[in-house]
Amino acid sequence: MNGDSAAVSVVVVDDEQDIADLYTTWLSMEYDVRTAYDGDEALEQVDETVDVVFLDRQMPGKSGDEVLDRIDERGVDCRVVMVTAVDPDFDIVEMPFDDYLTKPVTREELDAKVEEMLTRETYDERMQEYFAAASKKATLESQRNSAELDAHEEYHTVSQRVERLRAEATESVEEFDDFESVFREFPGG
Repeated sequence: MNGDSAAVSVVVVDDEQDIADLYTTWLSMEYDVRTAYDGDEALEQVDETVDVVFLDRQMPGKSGDEVLDRIDERGVDCRVVMVTAVDPDFDIVEMPFDDYLTKPVTREELDAKVEEMLTRETYDERMQEYFAAASKKATLESQRNSAELDAHEEYHTVSQRVERLRAEATESVEEFDDFESVFREFPGG
């Protein structure tokens, strides 16, 4: 990934051609955008040069879930944002995406999400995992009431993952601060 927006590559995947074309028009003002109208075409478009994928979840043929799994299996280093009218269910906890947007989506939301994904790419793998888990937790919390959340093990799993990753991040920062303080004690430091 790179910070030059003209060189940032985005793939928009949606079986509703009007929506895909609209998102492509919006994003192409800032980024290099490819468009796919089904899962097979998406898999042809997504390669190592892609930075961000906006992926519709429900499509005939290969669903967005299947495309997501194939991208993950291929080890393509890109951020994936699910963009769908499907209200998220607890199955999202184990899905290998970075964020989730529920339609309708505005141009500003798409642009902001690309920038957020580019920023996340600058973090190490553990922090990226934290942000993805926190996004899934927040998505579920925005769509479900507390009784529903409490009743599902998947919610507890993602909540525990978020807390574990937050603790690891805090520990890493504290270790870095300790290292810096030791370094400052050296003569000339």
